[in-house]
Amino acid sequence: MLFKRAKPVNPATEIFPLTDTLIDFDDTIATTPNHQRRKHKLSRAPAKRSIAQKWMIALSLTGLHLLATIVLFQVDLIKLSTVFALLGMLAAMVAVFFVVFQLKLNLHFHERRLKLPIISTAFICMLVVFYLDPATQIIFTPFAFIAIAYGMYRISTGQLLLLALGVFFALALIIGLHYQQGHNLALLRLEAMHFIALLLSLPAFIFLIGKVQHLHRVLNKASRKIKYIQADAKRDVLIDCFNRRYMVVALEEHKLLADENGSPLCLAVIDLDHFKRINDEVGHLGGDEVLRTFAKVAQENVRASDIFGRYGGEEFLLIFPDTSLLPALNTSERIRAQIEHFPWQGALQHRVSVSIGVTQYIPGESVLELFSRTDTAMYMAKQGGRNQVVVEEPVALPAESK
Repeated sequence: MLFKRAKPVNPATEIFPLTDTLIDFDDTIATTPNHQRRKHKLSRAPAKRSIAQKWMIALSLTGLHLLATIVLFQVDLIKLSTVFALLGMLAAMVAVFFVVFQLKLNLHFHERRLKLPIISTAFICMLVVFYLDPATQIIFTPFAFIAIAYGMYRISTGQLLLLALGVFFALALIIGLHYQQGHNLALLRLEAMHFIALLLSLPAFIFLIGKVQHLHRVLNKASRKIKYIQADAKRDVLIDCFNRRYMVVALEEHKLLADENGSPLCLAVIDLDHFKRINDEVGHLGGDEVLRTFAKVAQENVRASDIFGRYGGEEFLLIFPDTSLLPALNTSERIRAQIEHFPWQGALQHRVSVSIGVTQYIPGESVLELFSRTDTAMYMAKQGGRNQVVVEEPVALPAESK
C-alpha cells in the first residue's frame, strides 16, 4: 500500500489527466442541491396515521351521531331510553371491534381494516334508533352519507350498492312497522318522503364515490410509477448500483453536511485494472458480468451508511459519510482483497484487480478539488503497479484559499 502526503490539488495544474466529466463536481453551478431545503421538505412530508388516530376518527364519527341524538332528546323529540339504547349499542360495537383488532382476527379477512363490517354495524345501530323513535329520521340521512363516505376507499362500489339496497329494505320494513303500530298517516307520509329522498340521492352519491375511487386508483398507480422512475433514476440498471448522477448529488450533499456539522468525509475512486483486456478475453457481455460481480462484492463489504455507485465505464465512487481516513482505508483495502481473491468464473485468463485512491475532505475545498485529489491517488495506484490502495492524507488549506 502506498501512502502520500501532498498539498491540496489544484485541478488546473493537476499532472494526471482529468476528463471533462469532472465538471459534474463543480459545486458553483446553479443545480447544486439545497440540502436544507430538501431536509425541510422531508420533515413536512405527511406521515401515515397511527392506529390511535384511526380509532379517534371512528370514535369521533360515532360520537357525532350520539351527540345529534342527545340534541333531539334535549328538544323533546325523542325519549331518553332511545339515547341510552344508542349509547349501549355504540359501546358494544366499539368493544367488539377493539377485541377483534387486538386479537388480530381482522388479518384473516381480505380487507383487514374491516370497513364494511364497521359501516354495516353503524347502519344497524341507526336503523334500530330509527325504529325506536321515528323522529331520528331527521339525522338518519346525513349520517348515512357520512357512514358511506367513511369506507369509500376500502369498499367497492358494488358492495356499497348492496349495502344501500339492504338499508332501503330495512327502512321500508321499519316504516311499515311504524304505520302498522300507530296507523299515523301523517307520519307515514313524512317517512315516505325521507325514504324517497334517500332512495334517489344515496345511489347517486355512491356512483360519484365510484368516480373518486377510480381517480384514487389512478393517482396511486401514477404515484407508484413515479416512485419506480425515481428509483430507476438513481440506479445503474446494468450494474445494479447507484449511477453517476446520484453519486454527484450525494457527494455534494454530504460535503454540505460536513461543512455544517464539522463531521469527517472520505471519498474513494475505484478503477478496475486492465478492463480492456478483460473485454478482449470474455467479450463485452462478459465484461458487463465482471462489472456486476464487482459491484455486488463491493456493496457487500461496505456499511449501510456508505454510498457506492458507478461513475462511468469501469470507474466507481465510494462515499464515506461521517468517516475518518483510517476506516475508509480499511474498507477500501477489504474491497481490494476481496476482488483479488474472488473465484472468478468463465474464460478469464488473468486475475481481476482494482486500483483505489482514497482521501479525506478538507474543510473549505470544493467537491471538484476533493474528487481531483482522490482521482490523483487512484492514478498513482495504477502507476505504482495496480492492485493497491493509495491514500493521500489531507492537508489543511491555507487561509487565503478558504
